[in-house]
Amino acid sequence: MLKTQIISLSAREILDSRGNPTLEACAVVRRGAEEYAACASVPSGASTGEHEAHELRDGGERYGGKGVLRAVESVNGEISAALTGLDPTDQSRIDTVLRCLDGTANLSRLGANAVLGASLACARAAAMAHGLPLYRFLGGAAANRLPLPMMNILNGGVHAANLLDIQEFMIIPDGSGSFQDALRMGTEVYHALKRVLSARSLSTSVGDEGGFAPMVRTANEACALIVEAIGLAGYNAAPGSVTLALDAAASEWVSPEGGYVMPKSGKSMTARQLITYWKGLVSRFPIVSIEDGVGENDWESWTQLTASLGKQIMLVGDDLFVTDPARVMRGIELGAANAVLIKPNQIGTLSDVFEAVRAARRGGYRVIMSHRSGETEDNILADLAVAAGADFIKSGAPARAERTAKYNRLLAIENELQ
Repeated sequence: MLKTQIISLSAREILDSRGNPTLEACAVVRRGAEEYAACASVPSGASTGEHEAHELRDGGERYGGKGVLRAVESVNGEISAALTGLDPTDQSRIDTVLRCLDGTANLSRLGANAVLGASLACARAAAMAHGLPLYRFLGGAAANRLPLPMMNILNGGVHAANLLDIQEFMIIPDGSGSFQDALRMGTEVYHALKRVLSARSLSTSVGDEGGFAPMVRTANEACALIVEAIGLAGYNAAPGSVTLALDAAASEWVSPEGGYVMPKSGKSMTARQLITYWKGLVSRFPIVSIEDGVGENDWESWTQLTASLGKQIMLVGDDLFVTDPARVMRGIELGAANAVLIKPNQIGTLSDVFEAVRAARRGGYRVIMSHRSGETEDNILADLAVAAGADFIKSGAPARAERTAKYNRLLAIENELQ
């Protein structure tokens, strides 16, 4: 059997889709007499949870303090020295070495961006050395299921300069039987929404994730526009056709005085009133998923929200869980949420990502593989979604190359599987 080992690791600073620096790591591995090189880049979020792994930035004046040269040096120095000579197919050992080398709970010394870049690059190079696509290398023979797309087609919150407090209004095209058809349905609704907005003289400029950012005032108005677009595209706004999903990002609404304050509208609510607000929206529109409907530390309200709506719709924990297996297990024990958003850069290693997925599955929770606002053209998220058997993928609108790269990779994977 040919021996496979890591020959070297390196990194460099590149730009993400928001024009901020991020890190690309590259691994070189040798199998027998052949050498294989592969790279992976790390995204960055605009809306982040306080419990996420630490993204190392340089500070100072360069790039407004957002440079990542310190994280690059982590890869080029300590990480490369520690991983050189190891077997890249032993992902668990690689990630254990990375965590022990950093020595902090949140990867703040070397940087979660440096650690994740190395973890991903080693996996990709190992897959290449064994002549396997990454989804097959990581997921084995069971990696044969494609996720449904959750497309962000209308933006609010920190993603748009409008009056909407809810951060993302998404669609889930369903009932098609193939990813290709689901993608087509969602894209047709996206273009129909552009026509609906244009007819009302509303802006069709797009936000960070490709969704439109019109000057809309209320969630009711935004949902009504999307429902109209679904009909204009020739579909039903209902389960089995095209449904709606929301990302509230309500952690950003938590008031220091207690309760919640929507930052744009200024509306104040108690946790109970906020839950009633969500119930009202669900009763009026075909909403099948709400992400981060209450704050990331408000476990009591999460259990109340789940008890109230959990049998009707998905209640997705993002800031609540931050892809941390321990937090996922706590949520399962408390009955908080019923779905987990998986963002690899929230936790820092591939091993932790898949442990969070396994924890979610043990609890009967659905799994959503997710991008970040600051993405790159790297399509690795698509392979991770298939390897994990994710139910859904969040990759933004069917627009902007860094978003469509993931969708196009899934089309290629579907073709391979068929």
